[in-house]
Amino acid sequence: MEVVISRHHHNRAPTASQCSSSVVKHIKAPVDIVWSLIRRFDQPQRYKPFVSRCIVLGDLMIGSVREVNVKSGLPATRSTERLELLDDAERILGVAIVGGDHRLKNYSSVITVHPEVIDGRAGTQVIESFLVDVPDGNTKDETCFFVEALINCNLKSLAEVSERMAMQDLLQV
Repeated sequence: MEVVISRHHHNRAPTASQCSSSVVKHIKAPVDIVWSLIRRFDQPQRYKPFVSRCIVLGDLMIGSVREVNVKSGLPATRSTERLELLDDAERILGVAIVGGDHRLKNYSSVITVHPEVIDGRAGTQVIESFLVDVPDGNTKDETCFFVEALINCNLKSLAEVSERMAMQDLLQV
């Protein structure tokens, strides 16, 4: 059932002027720890290294909007993002970018989180897929490469934070 749910949420149909891809990361931490970080739409800076600040406008629910400040080093300073999907039972988060001073127009992403066993211990598989318009002056390959690199950086940081939290849990037992 879980594989079917994942395929449904990650199945994207880009138009001729869009690109789509997905990134998979295996994390050596239990799914509950990983999901506790991802599901916090109001605190992406806990694991996203390029986010310096996040303010949610209004109540935290589907349709909520957050204003994200981006650290220097990226071609942007802010992003406005809407929570599209949050399913704690299936561990699915969907976010759309609805504004900001960047070139990621009509960007949407879905992250699914799945338990797995890594080296005989509880681990997690994270899948993040996206769909975005290709900016004028860029190719599909360039756009996908940029977004995939950003997602890979975020997922690498997510793994580091999650694995550190899992190790702290083990040491406290």
